Amino acid sequence: MANMEHLAQLKQGSDRWQAWRQQFPHLEPDLRGADLRGVNLRGVNFRKVDLTHACLVAANLSQANLSYANLQGADLTEVDLQETEMVNGVLLAACLIDANLRQSNLIGSDLRGANLRGADFSAANLIGVSLTNANLREADLTHADCRRASLSGANLNAANLSHANLSSANLCNAELFAADLSRADLQRAKLIQAHLNGANLFRADLGQADLSGADLRWSNLAKVNLRGANLSTANLRRAILKRSDLRGANLLGADLEAVDCSDAKLSGTVLPDGRIHP
Repeated sequence: MANMEHLAQLKQGSDRWQAWRQQFPHLEPDLRGADLRGVNLRGVNFRKVDLTHACLVAANLSQANLSYANLQGADLTEVDLQETEMVNGVLLAACLIDANLRQSNLIGSDLRGANLRGADFSAANLIGVSLTNANLREADLTHADCRRASLSGANLNAANLSHANLSSANLCNAELFAADLSRADLQRAKLIQAHLNGANLFRADLGQADLSGADLRWSNLAKVNLRGANLSTANLRRAILKRSDLRGANLLGADLEAVDCSDAKLSGTVLPDGRIHP
């Protein structure tokens, strides 16, 4: 339960809250379970604030400082965390385990290193968001808009990314073991040395994506669009490429041991030995 004194300071307005925090710079306010739905919290300093299980539905948190805040189990449905011109919407190393961020607006936010395990980002706006090295294990990103997002080094093991828009996203060295990427848009995405073993990419669009050196063992790539994709030195052992479109793809040096390529389109594909498929 929230500390009533701390909550009272916040309810007096952002100016009073800022002055109070400056007066007690080492205090870590306790707002656990606070009901802040629909409140305008634009630009508020929530650094190191405990917001565990707080209700922030439809609140305006644009340009707020949530660095090192604890938002575990918080409800942030339809919350506005959008950045404008200044890089102020900081969520650096925030804890958002099991947080509800459905349909929230986090465009351009900084979530580097944040703990987002099991968080719900379904249908959220994550365009241009920095999630470098973030923990998104078992997170729900179905139908999320992640265009141009930075997910390099992120842990997305067992995450649900089905129908997500990841076009031009950076997923280099990301962990995607057993992740669901079915019907996801990954056109021109960077997946260099990404770990996708056991991932489900059924009907995903990987046109012109860079998968060089990626681990795709046991992955399901059936009916996937890989036209013009770079799969050089990728590990595709026992992957399913049935009825996939590999026209113009680069498979130079790729490991295709026990791969199912039945009915795949291979016209103009660069084969592992350097030959071009007729």
